[in-house]
Amino acid sequence: MDEAQFDHLYTTRFNAIVGQIYAMCGNLTEAQDCVQEAFIRAWDHRSKLDPTGHPEAWVRTTAYRLAVSRWRRATKALRPPDRALQHPVPSEPTPDRVAIADALRQLPEKQRRAIVLHHLCDMTVAEVAAETGSPTGTIKAQLVRGRETLARLLNSDLEARHA
Repeated sequence: MDEAQFDHLYTTRFNAIVGQIYAMCGNLTEAQDCVQEAFIRAWDHRSKLDPTGHPEAWVRTTAYRLAVSRWRRATKALRPPDRALQHPVPSEPTPDRVAIADALRQLPEKQRRAIVLHHLCDMTVAEVAAETGSPTGTIKAQLVRGRETLARLLNSDLEARHA
C-alpha cells in the first residue's frame, strides 16, 4: 500500500471505523484514540498491507484490540491492590498470637519450618519436601510431631493462664 492509498483509506474510513469501535466500547473519545493509534500502527505496516486484502479490517481489529486492552487496564486499576504488595498493617499481638509464637519457638527448627511452611504458607507436603530437600515421609513425621508438641505446649499455656 502506497502513501496515496493509505491517505485515501484514512480520509474515507476513519469516521466509519470510529463509529464501529464506539458501538463496541461505548466511549467516543476512547474509540477515536484507539482508531487513531490503529492507523498509526497501520502506517508503520503499510508496506505489508494489501489494498485488496481489506486493510480496513486490519485497522478495525487493531483498534478493537486496543480498546479491549485499555478496558482491561482500567478495570484492573479499579480492583483493590494485591495484598502481597501492600504494606502490612501493624496490629497489636493478641494473647493467642503470642502463645502460638512462643510455642513455635520451642519446637525443633526442622519441625517449626515444616509447620510454618505447611500451615502458614499453605504449601503441600510435597512442596515443603521439595523446598527443604527432605523426603515427604520425613516432612509428614515432622508435621505430626510438631503438631503434637504444639498441642501440648498450647494446652499447658492455656491451663496456666486459667489457673
